[in-house]
Amino acid sequence: MSGLLAYVQDQQQYIGLLLLSHIQLTLLSVAIAVCIGVPLGIYISERERLLRPVMGFANLAQAIPSLALLGFLVPYMGIGAVTAVAMVVLYSLLPILKNTCTGLRNISADTLEAARSIGMTDMQVLFKVRLPLALPVIMAGIRISSVTAVGLMTIAAYIGAGGLGTLVISGIQTDNPNMILAGAIPACCLALLMDFLMSKVETAVTPVSLRPASKKMSKESLERTKQHHKRILAVAGMIVIISSGYLLSHEFLNKHDLRIGSKDATESVIIGNMLSDLIEAKTDLKVERKLALGGTMIAFEALRSGEIDLYPEYTGTGYSTILKNKLRPGFTPDEMYTLVKQQMRDTHQIELLESFGFNNTYVLAVTQATAAKYHLKTMTDLTRVSHNLRFGCSPEFAARDDGLPGIEKTYGMTFKSVNNFSGTLMYTAITSDNVDVITAFSTDGLLQKYDLVLLEDDKNFFPPYYMLPFVNGKTNAEYPEIAQALSVLNSAIDDATMQKLNYEVVEKGRDRAEVARTFLLERGLVKPEDFKN
Repeated sequence: MSGLLAYVQDQQQYIGLLLLSHIQLTLLSVAIAVCIGVPLGIYISERERLLRPVMGFANLAQAIPSLALLGFLVPYMGIGAVTAVAMVVLYSLLPILKNTCTGLRNISADTLEAARSIGMTDMQVLFKVRLPLALPVIMAGIRISSVTAVGLMTIAAYIGAGGLGTLVISGIQTDNPNMILAGAIPACCLALLMDFLMSKVETAVTPVSLRPASKKMSKESLERTKQHHKRILAVAGMIVIISSGYLLSHEFLNKHDLRIGSKDATESVIIGNMLSDLIEAKTDLKVERKLALGGTMIAFEALRSGEIDLYPEYTGTGYSTILKNKLRPGFTPDEMYTLVKQQMRDTHQIELLESFGFNNTYVLAVTQATAAKYHLKTMTDLTRVSHNLRFGCSPEFAARDDGLPGIEKTYGMTFKSVNNFSGTLMYTAITSDNVDVITAFSTDGLLQKYDLVLLEDDKNFFPPYYMLPFVNGKTNAEYPEIAQALSVLNSAIDDATMQKLNYEVVEKGRDRAEVARTFLLERGLVKPEDFKN
């Protein structure tokens, strides 16, 4: 607990900004969902032909896993707040639509007939009878959507939209429980607060005749309460409008010369910060950091579409995952670089700059006990006993040709089970005996902490994974000073140095931006006076 309090005190301004961003995104999403869901629910409630297909679409959107829906939207809508809001709106529609339809369709036919018999038009029946009677049910749907939206918005961090999920995801990647709690606890409190506020709004809009007897008031008290509720609703509406306006203006009007991205791994974020610092220090360009974007294809699609201008990537990943080349063991680093550079330029108009110098290739790792028990030194040795062992890897590795499918084909391995983990959770899994073999990277910081045996890739299955900047072709042509500014990192980081930088984050708990800037300062690549902030 003391560690959490110390972290919150040290990062209170940063956490406050993320909380504000989370609130803005959530309010905007719920407001849009209400503006779409309630009118649409009213419209389809009396139209049987539309009711089933519309509700079916809403059910389908709700059934799609949130990350899958996010991955589907990114190629069409890009990264950032707009896509995150669209995802949450789609998820929020079902409760609002269903409750609106249910509330309107369950009103007594006798009540409606009585309203029409006294001369009310259809619009008067809707606004004076049907909607007031259905409001408690409708508000219950909005209340559910509001609370759900708070939790869903945490995954907005995967596409650079900000919010409290930034702390949760970063904490998982860096094995920092204080960072995870600093994001999770405010998100939980925000969900409870949202539920409380929506309950008050629900009470405010519920007709007096539908309230429990204990809550009915005198005429004078009722009038005062109505005025009070009107003020509350007006203030809430103003908060939504102001927050939405601020968010949209920040998204569309706060322009930067460059947007630098990275994947969500610790190493990628460190390097992404280095690239941002160097460009800000050595050029007049204004940089926006869109770091920790999730997996390879989210980051690459953002680069290709111009949502970001550059990000650090690996030659091996570009060769197999992005360009879809078939694996060919035995590539030299120079051969890989030349081939990927040419294909990226021809196929995607992406330029590759020079390598930073370290090769973060995949390795398979086992504990000392497992290595001794089965006499394991190489991946060929592992083949003999793989059917008895449980394998742990990332979801991405399990699907990549240069990952598990390729290993199984090249070495003839068949594991007893395959378990997916993210980031540092793989190390937790193997040290707690949940799996027997895991994937690791040659520059993983935790390799200094856990006494694991790295198995030799004796068939040279894994291609070279040298990290370097992938730059959008238009950006590279428009800002040639980028390559010059980043040239100081050419071959400047070896495997041991990168492993040490990762270790500073995952084991010592240092901030990734701080680790990146400290490296640049200690190497003399930048000077303190180069930074204005």
